[in-house]
Amino acid sequence: MTPARDSGRPPRVGFFGPFGTFTEQAVRSQADLAAGELVAYRTVPDVLDAIAEDVVDVGVVPIENSIEGTVNFTQDALAFDYELLIQREIVLDIEHCLLALPGVQLADITEVLSIPVATAQCHRYLRENVAHAEVRAANSTADAAKTISEAKSRHQAAVAPRNAAALYGLEVLAENIEDHHGNQTRFVMIGRGSVPAPSGHDRTGVVVYQRADEPGSLISILQEFAARRINMNNLFSRPTKDGGLGDYCFIIYFDGHIADELVADALRALHAKQGGVKFLGSYPASGAHAHSAREHADARWQQADDWVDRLRDAITPD
Repeated sequence: MTPARDSGRPPRVGFFGPFGTFTEQAVRSQADLAAGELVAYRTVPDVLDAIAEDVVDVGVVPIENSIEGTVNFTQDALAFDYELLIQREIVLDIEHCLLALPGVQLADITEVLSIPVATAQCHRYLRENVAHAEVRAANSTADAAKTISEAKSRHQAAVAPRNAAALYGLEVLAENIEDHHGNQTRFVMIGRGSVPAPSGHDRTGVVVYQRADEPGSLISILQEFAARRINMNNLFSRPTKDGGLGDYCFIIYFDGHIADELVADALRALHAKQGGVKFLGSYPASGAHAHSAREHADARWQQADDWVDRLRDAITPD
């Protein structure tokens, strides 16, 4: 789905900034978003606030990394704090670099700045090469680079994208410093209320609240997907925020679109049997392949539905 306004002007796209972040790269990888007006925000909640308040048309934020897993501050915000919907996902290959002012050597560095998710992805390199340096949290990778540039500090380095070096006048001291090759981050485009039409290769996200914390409660949720041969991509639990210790909900991402009858049937069952279900969106999934198991299950479900309809047609009217 391409974000658009009735005025016909290019879309305003908020993103987790400042300029030079991986999130900006994700935005620019999408032709329709890159053609719009890009607005950088300091934090993920700032991006989501701008969407909710109609300051921007859509926003792009990180939600999952292949090394560190879920970006909890994004996922929690969508699950608990906002009534917004995921409308697209963007997967970006991530290359972390160690950046510093020109002429700075590794031995000069006493502080390394970056967002905690990024420094965690580069833990081994930092431990082996700048073990003497203190790791400090920044608002984002690019914000770390910007801070060093503005402070003219020759004792600081930033874990940041390569393009942040040119943007903020820094040099690349080391490249590809992430602990594992093939590092990728999933970003999501967030909007207000609209659901993209099914593409044939879609993903849906929901938050499921248990009716009661009791043995078998998770199994009862999983059975709704297993019975319909719906492939689950991700399942994890998060504290509900409103309850005490042990009060958890489940966040689930799975193949399919709310327009698919099989998916709709599963969500009906969850809504009827569980304590509550929050819909996070149905949107085009990244990648080119689809899961044939769910397609076959769709066909079998439709055949079963037709069979039940034929049996009902035989009911004698009163």
